Amino acid sequence: MEIAIGTGLDRAVILIYFILVMGFGAYFGKYSKTTSDYFFGGRRFSWWLITISIVATGIGSHSFVKYSTKAYQYGFSSTMTYMNDWFFMPLFMFGWLPIIYYSKVRSIPEYFEKRFNKTARFLATAMTLLYMIGYIAIQLLTLATALYKIYNIPLMLTVIIIAIATTIYMHFGGQTSVIFTDLFQGLILLFAGLLLFFLGLQYLGDGILSKGMQNFWSFLTPEQKLPLAHFNHPPNFNFVGIFWQDGIAGSIGFLFLNQGLIMRFMAAKSVNEGRKAAAFNVLFVLPISAIVVSNAGWIGRAIANGMPGVLPEGLQPNDVFVAVTNIVSSPGVFGFIIAALCAALMSTADTLVNASSAIVVNDIYRPLIKKNQTEKKQLEIARIASIVVKVIAILLVPFFNSFESIYEAHGWFHSTFTPPLVVAVFLGIFWKRFTTPAVIATFTVGAFLMILGQFNHELISPFSHGIELRPGKGYSYIGALYNIIVCASVGVFVSLITEPPKKENLHGLTVFDVKKLKEIFKGSPINERKGEKVKVNFKLDENKTDSIRFSEKDMEIMKAKPGDLVYLCDSRAWLGGLKSIHSVYGEPHQQDGIVFISSKHQERGLFEIKYELHAEKEM
Repeated sequence: MEIAIGTGLDRAVILIYFILVMGFGAYFGKYSKTTSDYFFGGRRFSWWLITISIVATGIGSHSFVKYSTKAYQYGFSSTMTYMNDWFFMPLFMFGWLPIIYYSKVRSIPEYFEKRFNKTARFLATAMTLLYMIGYIAIQLLTLATALYKIYNIPLMLTVIIIAIATTIYMHFGGQTSVIFTDLFQGLILLFAGLLLFFLGLQYLGDGILSKGMQNFWSFLTPEQKLPLAHFNHPPNFNFVGIFWQDGIAGSIGFLFLNQGLIMRFMAAKSVNEGRKAAAFNVLFVLPISAIVVSNAGWIGRAIANGMPGVLPEGLQPNDVFVAVTNIVSSPGVFGFIIAALCAALMSTADTLVNASSAIVVNDIYRPLIKKNQTEKKQLEIARIASIVVKVIAILLVPFFNSFESIYEAHGWFHSTFTPPLVVAVFLGIFWKRFTTPAVIATFTVGAFLMILGQFNHELISPFSHGIELRPGKGYSYIGALYNIIVCASVGVFVSLITEPPKKENLHGLTVFDVKKLKEIFKGSPINERKGEKVKVNFKLDENKTDSIRFSEKDMEIMKAKPGDLVYLCDSRAWLGGLKSIHSVYGEPHQQDGIVFISSKHQERGLFEIKYELHAEKEM
């Protein structure tokens, strides 16, 4: 039985949504005047804005389809694939985040050059780009899988249209555009996902919510109510396999190697603001997100169990989300929820594309082609790179479409592409003994052993934990464990037989040097006296273009002295730091409540005379 997917009203709603987002994103192009703005948003944003942007990035379109698939097949245990960030968020907050922020690296590969050498940077660049572009391809495939049936146009044509739509606002706005469209889309995502759950419960109860909740729970089998899958079976969905694939390779890959996510945190006004965003996300937002992305599958399973014949026979895994949404929602509402799916894709894809173009500019164009180019030229290259990245991603879509489901494609992708980078960055951060020859061996010898494992399942079987070998598919999950072990073994072995790195070459590049990192960031010893914020009005002072001058009294309140770093922000908190600048304290003056800034500062911060400013000492 085939179900008609969508109405004319639904199609109109989806199109209107695309147009709104493109216009919304393009508007913020005026805030991207430099490559720092384009890639990192000028390092100006508040934690709450970063948090919502992370939500929109983390809940990619594949999340709705991927987790709905497993929720439909296995019930509540689908959520365990979504909660693995809990394990590693503290290591990210207090290890990786201060390193990348204070060292002022523009990309993950740049860290590898600072920590090791140019060869390591080159290898990291190639592998990171493969990871990012493959991720983009999966996003494009997911949304196209939903939309091409609604609009009755070929899958690949749908992929191309989606790529063009997201390019429009990305081209002009860069990271600031991405963050503010993500604010808009993140809120829509959460609302639409929870709305779908509400509509599904109403459907199960014939319009009565309380009855629907009772039916929902009673229609699920005891096994489908379990929060965790069985330890090692079935072979395509088990606890131990998911831990290694999603919890280790996936979560570390997402937190430590996803350049798009890293750029979110680097857009925060400070390390502490980034930590607030990370903590709030993992403690409060992740559990809500798990419900948002999985509930269509839960509702679908309850419908299949308790209302036979409603869902079509032989429903394909990738079609569960769209089929359930179509059944439980009315015309227009269906279009809105599918627009949320669009939001998920666009918010994740724009992040990944922006991140990939950052890597192209920072790790290929600048060091290898043109070292001293104008900001305007670099912005032009970044925008061209974003288009090239999308073209390559489009070409990869047919490959990922050959898998049984988006879930299978995404799992294989994480298991295969992240382990060398996961091992390299983890050992680099947390082990001083990790050497340059070792990281190169991890990338090359480790990758070679991984390829051998792909074609020789006997190499993986000792690590199988009793998971059954799937004919023709190998160990779909445990492959991640094997890949991590061989890469880590190579890295540790080579480190122990080669000369350890010199202490002076490690300053500020491991988790053991946070205070040194702060000094590197500032360029002088840090002032750790705790002060308070001050409210000031600004006046222009054309004689001082490189520093900001406060009164002696205001500087004492902030516990600041000349040469310290200062953050100056528009007083309207709801802007989230959009109108703000970082600068340096100059010599004080005698006019309390007044700050002297240059016209360049005013232009950069987009400050207006009628609004007072808030100032605070950094670090």
